[in-house]
Amino acid sequence: MLAIGSGVLQVLVFPSFSLYAACWIALAPLLVAILAPLGARQTSYDERGRNLTALTTWQGFLLGYVCGIIWYAGSCFWVYHVMHVYGGLSVPVAAGVLLLFCLYLALYHGAFAALLARAARHNDPRSRQRAMIRALALTPFLWVAIELARSRITGFPWSLLGTAQVDNIPLTRLAAVTGVYGVSFMIALVNASIVAAFFSRPTRRSRMLSIAFAAALLLQLGTFVSPRKLPAQQQAVLVQHNLSLDMYWTERILERTLAELHALSALPDVAPGSSSPRLIVWPESPAPFYDNNPEFRQSLTELAKTQNAYMVAGTVGTFARQPGPQDVEELANRAVLIAPSGEWIARYDKVHLVPFGEYIPFKSIFVFANKLTREVGNYRHGTERTVFPLGEHKVGVFICYESIFPDEIRRFAAGGAQAFINISNDGWFGQTGAPGQHLNMARMRAIENYRWVLRATNTGVTTSIDPYGRVVAQAPRNIRTALVAPYNFETYTTFYTRRGDWFAYGCAIISLVLVFVKFRFRAGTIKG
Repeated sequence: MLAIGSGVLQVLVFPSFSLYAACWIALAPLLVAILAPLGARQTSYDERGRNLTALTTWQGFLLGYVCGIIWYAGSCFWVYHVMHVYGGLSVPVAAGVLLLFCLYLALYHGAFAALLARAARHNDPRSRQRAMIRALALTPFLWVAIELARSRITGFPWSLLGTAQVDNIPLTRLAAVTGVYGVSFMIALVNASIVAAFFSRPTRRSRMLSIAFAAALLLQLGTFVSPRKLPAQQQAVLVQHNLSLDMYWTERILERTLAELHALSALPDVAPGSSSPRLIVWPESPAPFYDNNPEFRQSLTELAKTQNAYMVAGTVGTFARQPGPQDVEELANRAVLIAPSGEWIARYDKVHLVPFGEYIPFKSIFVFANKLTREVGNYRHGTERTVFPLGEHKVGVFICYESIFPDEIRRFAAGGAQAFINISNDGWFGQTGAPGQHLNMARMRAIENYRWVLRATNTGVTTSIDPYGRVVAQAPRNIRTALVAPYNFETYTTFYTRRGDWFAYGCAIISLVLVFVKFRFRAGTIKG
């Protein structure tokens, strides 16, 4: 029940519920479940001094695994919506896909709890307190190490724990040095401190718990601190298509849609003599906007020339057909840059594709996934983090799902990008909390790199985000509109931009060392 409760609390700290303050206690029930045997008044030991009361590594894994299943089912239930509504899968099959998704990713929660339970094992009744301290001290390091593994191994760092505090400007200053992982570390540390107070001596417990909760409260008060507004000397028009994902596209409908989007893309007048680059952004789109389509190319060229503006647009990128026995056209999820002269001057092909959405891993096994999109399995990933030139400035453009990867986005800033543009199509998520979760992850990328983020989406959330992660302007969801978005170019580079995931790797190394030392110590004790 404690493990289940911890999973529920972790769901509550993210949109749709947005009970962000619950993050300070979300891990505590799971930690109590794992470490409770160490706090028991009576314990038993075998002839070698091994604790028979403490949880085994396998028991710890099961507790964490249950917690992880609850968390993924509650926060990523939109997977069912995508599979059922847009993948064409029946209700039982779509539910089964969601279950498999949860069972797979919950292995990370299981690994965290298993290693923590292993660290809490001890062979001497006199070392019970030391085992408790060792396990609680290991908790924040191990949690960050597991988050890093989730990002690097599985490639799904969705809603890392630190993202729950994206509105806490004083605390998220840490992310400019450590990335979001530093904020996750602080949250896990407070949870461990509360559990340490809970297991303290009865004469000290009330005082220790009061101190631990007071620390959590003081940290949470940072959400009420807001620095002055940052100057925003630039303006861009962010077009929100609000195109149906199920629309049957004909040439006539495509022409009408382009005409409507042109009407939305008018830039406001600027002061005479202004040298600021004018910018229009169209999002990633479900429409068949192929970049080799002459009508589409001419349409964007004319718009850029008419508005005397740079234009960034999401397209379906095409490549020259390669001769061979199978005449299959390769495609890319592509962003293009058109200059005010109408010239197509740069492109970026999405590097990190969505499995089962833009390509199918292990096609021979997952044959059902061919239904997910018309183009699934045909996309080719990009190979370079291209930075777009906007006159004397540079911007980094990343596409949809890529915004959840901290290290990948910081490479744009490290490559000279002075602002970020995130084009996305969140229409797949429907009326779930996923668009809000996705937005908060983009906000954390702004914080980590001290960059403005212009976020243009098909159905919302279309926003302008400042380097503190604040939403400065936002368009209403699920309507066709355009947002005049303020932003600025920044030249300052954060420590995180320059050094990347050094903190997370440090936590992983410390976790491995502590576990290794623990294993060696146990082996030596048993041998002796």
